[in-house]
Amino acid sequence: MITVSNLKKAFGKTVASDIPEFVVNDGDILGLVGNNGAGKTTLFRMILDLLKPDEGTVTIDGINPADSEEWKDNTGAYIDDGFLIDFLTPEEYFAFLGKINNIPQEQVDERLKDFEKLAGGEIFGQKKLIRNLSAGNKQKVGIISALFMRPKLVILDEPFNFLDPSSQNVLKHVLTDYAKQNNATLLISSHNLAHTVDISTRIALLEKGQIIRDLPNNEGSAKAELENYFKAEAEA
Repeated sequence: MITVSNLKKAFGKTVASDIPEFVVNDGDILGLVGNNGAGKTTLFRMILDLLKPDEGTVTIDGINPADSEEWKDNTGAYIDDGFLIDFLTPEEYFAFLGKINNIPQEQVDERLKDFEKLAGGEIFGQKKLIRNLSAGNKQKVGIISALFMRPKLVILDEPFNFLDPSSQNVLKHVLTDYAKQNNATLLISSHNLAHTVDISTRIALLEKGQIIRDLPNNEGSAKAELENYFKAEAEA
């Protein structure tokens, strides 16, 4: 699905990415974990062609995002609220997404029913512009928008941020169910180690732009190693 080759990015003297080789397979739910500044968001932005690498390449199904836009048809992402059109209401925003993708309004409404539990009665029917929603509800709109077109590749940066505990648990089920039902590949970064371990089939641990561990996570098998790593970092 995704192939990274000799990928390097620096901001001044700070190395944000230095990944010689890394492959994300079809069907992976890959959790990216690491402390602040580890390079998770930088990697996502390079995959999505929002940031140019200094060296190296990323390909999605063999396509370099910098050379073609074909990958966009099968990719959904939410990095931050800059991805949203915040002067619209959520209803207007999803109607717009439907219109530009030739999806009838009836089908838009039907697809949104899949996310009613995540929305929690706080997003739709409120007559609020997206910019006037709480941070948590903006986050929900962004996550729903990333899944709305049912893409085969989904990239979410810190999706559990701003969500209350109930919504975090609902989101875990939404993401795992989505991956199974659509045979999708998910890349998710999070500071919430427990949630990441719960949903990921594989976990990449980043430190100073490098992937220092690539861990299988069958039934939470990566948990102990990750906890030991972060405990050691905290004590260092």
